[in-house]
Amino acid sequence: MAESPARPPRSSGGDRGPITQRRIVAAALEIVDSDGIDALSMRRLGKVLGRDPMTLYRHAPNKAALLDAVAESVLEQLEVGTDDGDWTIQLREVARNFRRLALEHPHVVPLLVTRPLETPLGLRPRGTLRPLEDILTLLTRAGFTATDALHVYRALFGFLYGHVLNELQELVERPDEHEDLLRLGLHRLPIGEFPLLRSLAPVLASYDGAAELERGLDILIAGLIATLPHPGGPAPAT
Repeated sequence: MAESPARPPRSSGGDRGPITQRRIVAAALEIVDSDGIDALSMRRLGKVLGRDPMTLYRHAPNKAALLDAVAESVLEQLEVGTDDGDWTIQLREVARNFRRLALEHPHVVPLLVTRPLETPLGLRPRGTLRPLEDILTLLTRAGFTATDALHVYRALFGFLYGHVLNELQELVERPDEHEDLLRLGLHRLPIGEFPLLRSLAPVLASYDGAAELERGLDILIAGLIATLPHPGGPAPAT
């Protein structure tokens, strides 16, 4: 398949200014946002920046490093409040902001979800670890132990990863149909084997990502409050 024409990213402005890692990563992110991860290559990046691809290796030794930098540039935008406010409200803001970033950069989501797992924790780009450190800080200041704070982080981001992947992949088979069962293709399922799934067609067809996120956070945070040691108090009875 022929390579699609490169479109100069806004960050480059088509000028011949000095090539920096920031410019390279910004251009790489725009390529990924526009055409997906597979479209990113040093050759394509060189065309976008108006440079010989070989000169880019001074700033990014290989595509793997470039992908790490793209993921880092997005996660650096995820702000975590670490003051003495209500930790449940602050976690909700983290979740909402993560969903916003995912919707703004849907092609980057696989990098955010799976790529860090390919690298030992201490070797990952520092920017990808900052949300973890900030959330640990938030929760330990709220009174949780460091271990329990880590459990909260894992539970929260496990939920968020699943949520954004599910929201971004919601597919409708026949969008022009008025019948929900037909729109989602659920009419193909035998009613004797999938009665409950078929009955949920109206709910599934009216999927609202923001509302689903809030409902999931309600369940998650209520569970955390009920099962984790309460900040400043004894552990709940088991």
